[in-house]
Amino acid sequence: MTPRNLEQWLAHCAGMHPTEIDLSLERVVEVRSRLGLEFRVPVITVAGTNGKGSTCAMLEAIALQAGYRVGLYAKPHLVHFEERCRVDGRMVDAEALLPHFEAVEAARGEITLSIFEFTTLAIARLLAQAPLDLVILEVGLGGRFDAVNAFDADCAIITSIDLDHMEFLGPDRESIGREKAGVMRAGKPVIVSDPMAPRSVIDEAARIGADLWLFGRDFNYAGDRQQWGWACRERRYNGLAYPALRGANQLLNASGVLAAFEAMRAVLPITAQAVRNGFALVELPGRFQIIAGQPTLVLDVAHNPHSVAALAQNLDQMGFHPRTHAVFGAMRDKDIPAILMKMAPLVDEWHFTDLPIARAARAEELVQLHASLGGKGPGPVGVHRHESPSQALAACLAGADPADRIVVFGSFYTVGGVLKDGPPRLGARHVA
Repeated sequence: MTPRNLEQWLAHCAGMHPTEIDLSLERVVEVRSRLGLEFRVPVITVAGTNGKGSTCAMLEAIALQAGYRVGLYAKPHLVHFEERCRVDGRMVDAEALLPHFEAVEAARGEITLSIFEFTTLAIARLLAQAPLDLVILEVGLGGRFDAVNAFDADCAIITSIDLDHMEFLGPDRESIGREKAGVMRAGKPVIVSDPMAPRSVIDEAARIGADLWLFGRDFNYAGDRQQWGWACRERRYNGLAYPALRGANQLLNASGVLAAFEAMRAVLPITAQAVRNGFALVELPGRFQIIAGQPTLVLDVAHNPHSVAALAQNLDQMGFHPRTHAVFGAMRDKDIPAILMKMAPLVDEWHFTDLPIARAARAEELVQLHASLGGKGPGPVGVHRHESPSQALAACLAGADPADRIVVFGSFYTVGGVLKDGPPRLGARHVA
């Protein structure tokens, strides 16, 4: 029976291929060829371990402010699958995707595709047929064998590189960097915004003849608490306001974005005003997103030791809160002990949650892993388990004072679980 709506198509895709993740490109390239799928506008591909989403959001915001028509493919989503595809800054309707799922299904014939491969081709087909000036494609896992790499980019950005998905990408930063470097193309610019780029990335750029832009060599930033400035090979921006996205690493991401626009200046010129407006207006839910209320709520999809270290630093720089309550859920393959250790000095109450996916660690497993740390924390630490992120948040709210803060972090499923009905508006009980 042919699927009739997006939910049915996603279920169809999920059951097609024997594995959820299949690191190969041949099948995707073949179906792309059968579809005659090519982009006729500039394409920027964004790979890396952390910072991809923020980088894509800033690219999109600045390009829109410059007057360009922009298509964005980003993943994963927080609540709705359609979040993965944006045209001119707006999430597409589910109905708009259906003809492209049908086209991929017709073209694949005997070829099986993983859900990531199938949906990438469907979204790419929508973007290829839309009247756009720029397409931004976010890589999911790795780079060399990610489905996005079936398309040639006019410019690639590689954000920070750290240990994640090691069972697929390798045991160290050099191995992982080699996989990320697969998005480079000969003669095309590649922007590396990691300040300590692995040697494997630099060597691969030299081997294929890519135009390598390294942070600290080809572009850099400097600033104080009020403003910052950026400079590269031929251009400089002074007196920039900080991006609307909060966090310690956002200037690194912003610097890579400006380097990409500078490298693409011949085909995508932008004005200083577009840069300023784009940074001021950029939005990205779930990346150190602070929701004012009583208590303060912080949402962050940090789910590996590197991104959690940045989250801990950002939390440490916030104003005083008497107690911190944490809602946490993550995939079982993450370095959960390291994550918990980085957050332990800040957390007074842990609320561990189950997640609606088989790969996720159960709340009971998280409780046991936390116990193995020896109860480290700022004082006596409470530990609780819940069946869902929304239940965990409700329990936090019941036990929090108005001046406290609640931090929801970990998997996209964790943050998405508290955003499914919109951003929560918190009002804690008041202390008598």
